[in-house]
This record gives sequence, structure tokens and C-alpha cells, in this order.
Amino acid sequence: MAISTVDLQAAAGEAAPSPRPAKRQKFRFIANKKTLVGLIILGFYVLLAIFGPMLAPYDPDARSADLLSEPTSAHWFGTTHLGQDIFSQVLSGARGVVYVGLLAGLVATALAVIIGVSSGYLTNTGGEALSALSNVFLVIPALPLIIIVASILPSVSNTTIGLVIGLTSWAWGARVLRAQTLSLRGRDYVDAAKATGESTWRIIFFELLPNLTAVIASGFVGTVIFAVLSEITLAFIGVSDPTDWNWGTILFWAQSQQALAQGAWWWFVPAGLAIAVLGTALSLINFGIDEIVNPRLRNAGRIKGKSVRMRIGFTPVLGKAVLNERAD
Repeated sequence: MAISTVDLQAAAGEAAPSPRPAKRQKFRFIANKKTLVGLIILGFYVLLAIFGPMLAPYDPDARSADLLSEPTSAHWFGTTHLGQDIFSQVLSGARGVVYVGLLAGLVATALAVIIGVSSGYLTNTGGEALSALSNVFLVIPALPLIIIVASILPSVSNTTIGLVIGLTSWAWGARVLRAQTLSLRGRDYVDAAKATGESTWRIIFFELLPNLTAVIASGFVGTVIFAVLSEITLAFIGVSDPTDWNWGTILFWAQSQQALAQGAWWWFVPAGLAIAVLGTALSLINFGIDEIVNPRLRNAGRIKGKSVRMRIGFTPVLGKAVLNERAD
């Protein structure tokens, strides 16, 4: 029978070496292939939004003699019925779509965090009032409300659309954060923070929010997807300014001029592909976040068969062994 090194050390009276603690894997979020691909594509779109209008070979409103021309070396994506360059319109339209998506995502996420976490942690009348407010916004149809608000405003800019979308699409995220906060409110590290006399807002910001980061990021990405689709929908149905170029405006003019019936596929396919690729990138990022949040999908927390214990909260909590030692 083979004798292990641990047995020999025990027979010699030596203490067995303690196993090395498993190191926590760094950059788990970026190490996920889906997330990495999504971030690369999203980064490309952000650069396109910043430099796209400067890289456009033509003025998107400029007319030419090449009416409804197929893609050529002079016009990579073809031209419209007025001779406008579609490639320049796609490049110029990226800025409005990305800007509205990010602005609406930031506004909606900020409101969801403030209202959702506060209503989940506070047990007084204020918490119930915030929960009731999110329930009211939850049953309001977002897109019809956005259309009504945008139609009664004197001028509809990208900033206005982004703010309207953000102010009407925070309720779902607030409900999710409230449910997560309710489950975290009774954890040991929160009770330890209360016992040490920490203030309510310090517990929220330093004990609860670090454990809600992945949920907040997932909600932000989901809101950006919704905002992008809402912005394109508003432009497609003609609510936004038709002279302010974005991908929905391109589809609006293509549909109004019967591009599909005329066989002008180049008029709507590039904008449709741009929307689909952006949505795919955001979905890949969301899938990566879900694999970190969902314990069933999480596989980066185990390294070489050894579990890694995640550190949560900033307030130290004594383990059972230490407590038993002190009790003795």
C-alpha cells in the first residue's frame, strides 16, 4: 500500500502543510468570450459614433445625379431616390443612435438604483411609497407614452428623446434591484454593519451596491437595447425630426419611397444590419453578465477543482470557528 507524504509527516510528528488558498480569478468579465466579442463590437460602434460624421465621404443631405444607384466604388452603399449617399447617412446616423441609447441607459439605471435599492432596504413609509411609485410606472406602456410626450414637445432632439426614454423605462430595473436588496438585507455582513453603528446610506453604498454591481450592469445593457430600438422606432414612424439622420430615419425614407417594391435593397439592408449587429453586441455583453450573476452558469469561480469564496461587503464578519473560540 502506498504511503503518502502527509502520512509520513504525521508519523514523524510534523504538521501537514496547509493547502494554498485558491487565487481569485481576475478579469472574469473580460475573460468571457461572449463578453469580449460584444465589448469589441460595442467599442467599434462608439468610435463610429464619435468619428463617423467626420469619416463620411459626402454630406448625407447632399443630392447628386446618381438617382437610386446600386452600390459602386463611388457610393459604397448606393444612393437614394434623390442621389444621397447611403454610406454617409449610415455613418452620420450612428452618433444619434449610440448617444440616445447611452443617455437613456444612464438615466434609467440611475433612477432604478436610487428607487429600487432604497425601497428594498428602507422599511418605513418612504420605502413603501417608492415601491408603489415603481409599480405605477411598471403598468404604464412605455412606447405609447414616449410617442405622446415626444409629439407634444415643440422640438424633438436626440437629448429630448434620450431623456424621455430614460424617464419612462426605469421601473423594471427598480423592481429587480428591490427584490435583490430584500434578499441581501438580512445577510451577516449587513447585520454586522448595523451592529457597528454604520449609517443607512453607508450600508447602502458600501455593503449592498458592491453586491448588486452585476445586476445593475445587466439592467443598464438591457435599457440601452430598449432605448436603441425605441429611438429607431420613433424615427421610423416619423415622430422624431426626419432631417436628423439616424438609422431609423434611413428606414423611414426607404419605406416611404417604396424601396422594397422598387428592388432597392441597398437602401434599407445596411441600416438594418447595423441595428442587428449593435443589438447582437449588447446581447453578448448581457449574456456574459448573466453567466457571472447566475450561479448555474458561473464556472469561473472554480479554479482547478477548488472553490473560490467571494468577498462581499466592507465590514468584517467573524467566522464560526472564531466565535466558538471566543465563547470557550
